[in-house]
Amino acid sequence: MRRGIEYLFFAHSALWRAIDTRLAEKELGRAHYRALYFIARQPGLTISDLLGLLGITKQSLGRVIKELDARALLTTRPGNRDRRQKELRLTAEGRALESAIFSQLRDTMSRAYTHAGQAAVTGFWQVSEALLPPRERGRVARLGRPPE
Repeated sequence: MRRGIEYLFFAHSALWRAIDTRLAEKELGRAHYRALYFIARQPGLTISDLLGLLGITKQSLGRVIKELDARALLTTRPGNRDRRQKELRLTAEGRALESAIFSQLRDTMSRAYTHAGQAAVTGFWQVSEALLPPRERGRVARLGRPPE
């Protein structure tokens, strides 16, 4: 068990270190990229939905959104169903940045997947899913699908 937990710690650190330099060049942090990533996965995501996905405080997310908006990486607009909600979308520049950084993450994961083989990848996905609280699994499964 300890070895598995250690692998999670160190693998997580190594994965994010793969993009830290690129983020630093843009004077952005991991929280910025996580917001860009999930907005790219689900354009029109509301601030409250993003709060739920990221598990951070409203104040922290507010700073991230404000900075991304000031850099013209995202736009906000009133929600279609509820005008009080703000829907988030990436600008063309935001999509390009998210895509470039994602390419680095994809390449890093691809090398690891190739090294481990398909059976190990399937097992990794199963273990990762089992680590999620059951109430979160549906939310993760819906990522990238059009809103209902």
